[in-house]
Amino acid sequence: MLTQIKTAITRSQSTILQDAAGAVSLVVILMVALHLPGAF
Repeated sequence: MLTQIKTAITRSQSTILQDAAGAVSLVVILMVALHLPGAF
C-alpha cells in the first residue's frame, strides 16, 4: 500500500501544486462567504 501511495504521488507531482491552490481558493471563498453577513 505504501508503494502505491508513493507511485501515485510521483505520477501526480505536477498537479499537486494546482490542487493545493484550488483547495486554498475554496477555503478563502468559504471564509469570505461566511463573513459576508456580518459585514452588512
